[in-house]
Amino acid sequence: MGLIQSICLLLRAFLSPRLSLAAENLALRQQLATYHHSRPRPKLRKRDRLFWVVLSRLWPGWQAVLVIVQPATVVQWHRQGFKLFWRWKSRGGKLGRPRIEREIRELIRRMSRENPIWGAPRIQAELKLLGYAVAESTVAKYMVRTRKPSSPTWKTLLQNHLHELAAVDFFTVPTAAFRVLYVFVVLSIDRRRVLHFHVTTCPSAEWTAQQVIEAFPFATAPRFLMRDRDGIYGEYFRRRVKSMGFEEVISAPRSPWQNPFVERLIGSIRHECLDHMIVFNERHLLRILRSYCEYYHTSRTHMALDDNAPIPREVEPPAKGAVSAIPQVGGLHHRYTRRAA
Repeated sequence: MGLIQSICLLLRAFLSPRLSLAAENLALRQQLATYHHSRPRPKLRKRDRLFWVVLSRLWPGWQAVLVIVQPATVVQWHRQGFKLFWRWKSRGGKLGRPRIEREIRELIRRMSRENPIWGAPRIQAELKLLGYAVAESTVAKYMVRTRKPSSPTWKTLLQNHLHELAAVDFFTVPTAAFRVLYVFVVLSIDRRRVLHFHVTTCPSAEWTAQQVIEAFPFATAPRFLMRDRDGIYGEYFRRRVKSMGFEEVISAPRSPWQNPFVERLIGSIRHECLDHMIVFNERHLLRILRSYCEYYHTSRTHMALDDNAPIPREVEPPAKGAVSAIPQVGGLHHRYTRRAA
């Protein structure tokens, strides 16, 4: 029995006065026809399934005469047909988020290859300054994977009166000849600017006080000076600092987290610069630090500074030209800017 003939008989049965009896006879006929064309086991074709799906929607008593399959099977056929219908209706559409432009994907990979110690937040900030609004998760997705861990994140601990704070600290650098050099840094907390640094082999209280004086000439000292309890800050240092109008804020013993900003600066200098170089002498170390501080002030982005540098950089939209890389710190880092063709 063909599909068209079955549907025609079905419509004729529904138009007759004996509606239920005609539908029952039609259902039994269809099952007999199924048994007839299926040997040795009845096999339902697509037209047979369609017949029962249509009959179940039009005749309430269809379950009473069903023999060859279970009613739940017919309901399952109807659900499968519903899925197929909406799959057909939604054909041609693309699933998921639209992919970002190829130029941005290649630029993300380029930045991650040229700066292997950068993480997704740093690359996202660089893209923002180039006029590309890209989510951090998207940057992480297209970065080139390396075995080196990215630099740890940092949460600012102090938010108020940053312009009144300065911090000082020492850190050591070994040389190629196994000597130890001492580096003294002075950091302004307001815009994370390195106000002064110097290198020596024999630090003293007099030498350290002179570095603070050179960092804040002509009564430009802020109100508070944060430091640790290193013995180098002797009585002479405390007197000179007090005469400059400083109020010293001394951290607790073995608590570097209480002086977080300068500790973060020292960690950045080590992780982003000195860990990748061999220092020969004081002059060589000073040259390296000057190069890094120039990059640090003019190019390096900071999350605490709204993803900008201590000396703010302007956002360069794509209309300004192609992206060009400027090597900095001996090619260890790069600054990305736009230049007209």
